[in-house]
Amino acid sequence: MHILLSNDDGFEATGIRCMADALQAIAEVTLVAPDRNRSGASNSLTLDDPIRATAITDSIFKVDGTPTDCVHLAITGLLAKEPDIVVSGINAGANLGDDVLYSGTVAAAMEGRFLGLPAIAVSLVGSQLRHYETAAQVVVGLLNDLANAPLPSDTILNINVPDLPKDEIVGIKTTRLGHRHKSEPVIRDKDPRGRDLFWVGPPGEEKEDGPGTDFDAVRNGYVSVTPLHVDLTRHSAIPELTKWLQEIQS
Repeated sequence: MHILLSNDDGFEATGIRCMADALQAIAEVTLVAPDRNRSGASNSLTLDDPIRATAITDSIFKVDGTPTDCVHLAITGLLAKEPDIVVSGINAGANLGDDVLYSGTVAAAMEGRFLGLPAIAVSLVGSQLRHYETAAQVVVGLLNDLANAPLPSDTILNINVPDLPKDEIVGIKTTRLGHRHKSEPVIRDKDPRGRDLFWVGPPGEEKEDGPGTDFDAVRNGYVSVTPLHVDLTRHSAIPELTKWLQEIQS
């Protein structure tokens, strides 16, 4: 197996280096990741400027772009051979519920899926992160299972792992995305010249976080595995919307 490994925390982040070390025991690994922290970049793709990729070793590249840039560049021209799967992470912090809309970690996995490959995004959930090895072991276990049950190429798995020792993980649960309350207000400040500036406020607290959600699973010591897809169409609303459009045009 040839794995393309990326992230949004940067190529030197603890999580991606831990993930690379673990994956190298089972596969060929090529690491292509941003040259600095690009958390919150979502699916942004650099279109108006060139993208530079610098080889650190034969299998590690840093890119002066977004997580999406990294995966796009790797698959469409940088690498001599196409990988079999994209793994993004280990992210330093949760990507639960609505977080996936902003997450560069999830976006890197989505770009792999856009380009026809199965993809996994993995995040470690906690306040003072220590157990990256736990998340790495979870992913290695899942990838070993893929030999017998391949992951469909149109599937993205969003994995969130509690920051616990491996023997304290209760199990693995299939989950759905929960939801948060709206984000906290921006924080207003002043620059040295007295001009207004703003910091984006923290994300909202958990709102829909009951049984079956990723929030609930992680809170109770389970690894959360949420299957994602990129079709944003609200199919259930199509008949009602069609009727409404017909009425306003009549």
